[in-house]
Amino acid sequence: MKSKLKILTLIIVSAVSLAVSSCSSSLMNLQTAKKQVQEYYESGKYSKDLKEIISTAEDQINNVNLTKNSVVVFDVDETALSNYDAVTKVHFGYVESIWNDWINESKAPAIPEVKALYDFVIAKNITVIFITGRDISQFDVTYKNLKNAGYTKFDTLILKNNSIHQSTGKYKWDKRKEVSAKGFNIIASVGDQESDFEGGDYGIKIKLPNYLYLIK
Repeated sequence: MKSKLKILTLIIVSAVSLAVSSCSSSLMNLQTAKKQVQEYYESGKYSKDLKEIISTAEDQINNVNLTKNSVVVFDVDETALSNYDAVTKVHFGYVESIWNDWINESKAPAIPEVKALYDFVIAKNITVIFITGRDISQFDVTYKNLKNAGYTKFDTLILKNNSIHQSTGKYKWDKRKEVSAKGFNIIASVGDQESDFEGGDYGIKIKLPNYLYLIK
């Protein structure tokens, strides 16, 4: 996922994020962790948290002095698009062939709350750029999926060349610097991983929750 994923699966993420104290004797049972994560996503808590984050982000953007070169950068997976169905299909794990089949189908739905932020940004005539850790070989299916999900207006879609060994965080920072060097002013960045904000040149940090996997 995102950079051929080097995934730390839900097992690690939920144990660290939802779970426990620093004491190894307090480690959470894997099945319990999975149930907690499923409950978070399916009970409405995830949506509630997203709405609060997006509302704050819109207020912050409203306070920015916009220019014709203002840009908001969006990540793709678990930001613009939801892969929850694909992840739960393999019980919160990762199977490369199943993941690639899912990507190639171009059917990941938009995350509604993020789509609402996107619509808000577009209505203010702010340029949108997508930067994703998906491999460049997946450009066409990713472009198609974004369009199918309603992200019909954006300037650029940037994907990672995974033949070049580079961390996702460093890659995204380099690409944001390239965007800035072209004269754009990045006023905000939206992502679900801390690596989406590594370095600088990201403007307002709009960090979304993700308890499915971790990208370094």
